Amino acid sequence: MEAAISESTSTGALLGEHLSPEFLSQILGAIYDAALNEAAWVTCLQLVRNTLGANYASLIVRHETIDDIGLIVSAGSDQSDIDPGNPHIAMSPFTGIKPDQVVTIKDVLTEAEWRASWYYRSYCAPQGVFHVLAADIATRNGGVYGFRVTRPETSPDFSQADIDFCRLLLPHIKRALNLHLSIHQDRKVSTLYSHAMAQMMVGVVVLDQNGQVMECNAAATAILDAKDGLSVAGGQLEASYVEDNRKLQTLVRSALSSPPGGHLALNEAMSVSRPSGRLGWGLIVQSIASDQWTEGKQRPSVAVFVRDTEGRVDPPVRLAQQLFHLTPAETALAIQLANGLSLEEAAEILNIKRNTARAHLRSIFSKTGVRRQTELVRIFLNSVAWLSAAD
Repeated sequence: MEAAISESTSTGALLGEHLSPEFLSQILGAIYDAALNEAAWVTCLQLVRNTLGANYASLIVRHETIDDIGLIVSAGSDQSDIDPGNPHIAMSPFTGIKPDQVVTIKDVLTEAEWRASWYYRSYCAPQGVFHVLAADIATRNGGVYGFRVTRPETSPDFSQADIDFCRLLLPHIKRALNLHLSIHQDRKVSTLYSHAMAQMMVGVVVLDQNGQVMECNAAATAILDAKDGLSVAGGQLEASYVEDNRKLQTLVRSALSSPPGGHLALNEAMSVSRPSGRLGWGLIVQSIASDQWTEGKQRPSVAVFVRDTEGRVDPPVRLAQQLFHLTPAETALAIQLANGLSLEEAAEILNIKRNTARAHLRSIFSKTGVRRQTELVRIFLNSVAWLSAAD
């Protein structure tokens, strides 16, 4: 991905004259904002472009490959955007330069070689690019990000002060990129965990240090919206029946009063009755360990896990077939049995004869190595196929 910034202003900033504490704070703030929001690279690079009197400043975040045209964040006098990459980058004389060092054209080519190069004639000259300051930034995941700043031929070449300015920024850009990678990875892992919880039909409600609801996953939201035994009133999780609510609030208070620090200190369970008459919710209250860095007006302190004991969700037939080497008909029967139906009920739903269902069941027993229907249900419910159940 390449972020480009352009502007024709007065020639570049001298460190002593233009790099005031206020400006340094502004540009470093923009760099670290980009760690959280990649679109903020435009603002950051715009500051670099303005400061150095450049017509473009670029951060190549993803290079072009055979299967990917790359990605470029652009900000210039006539545009500020996130754009696809371009096919010319691979021909750049800066390709493969030593990481984490700032170089200019004269460090890699003579002026005659630069003017004669295909990259300059075909891409740079039409864009008004002649002077180039470049650095490749290596991140801890093995990636290489290209940082480029350019000026037209009508402007002077980059001075030593300009180079020093970019050297000053380089380690901060590198830290911001590494932070972004870590945050992005954590978000992806969190999404996977959340998906697995949802597939197992487990609702998760997070409470703060005052017992107020902070967050709910999709499964918990559906449970609370139904108002069938559990709901949110005044920002707090409540059970419909007095006795259930008294026990729930006692468990929440106990979790909130668990000793700070250390590991999860409390893990208690209860059943919550439902006015609809359906089987009660299975509920676990668990304290969340705090630390010295999570103080504030609102911090996650208690997790409440809610499970629908009647809940049904079917795993993809294909995955179940692959796991247990069953035919489609055998898999369909096994799924119905795993959802609590009797053999006769399953046969009726599947519109097959009882004898056919018995034949399928014998074959399933043979392939899975179990001898009783209860064992079949157990291995099916404990299989990983359920983690990939369709939403």
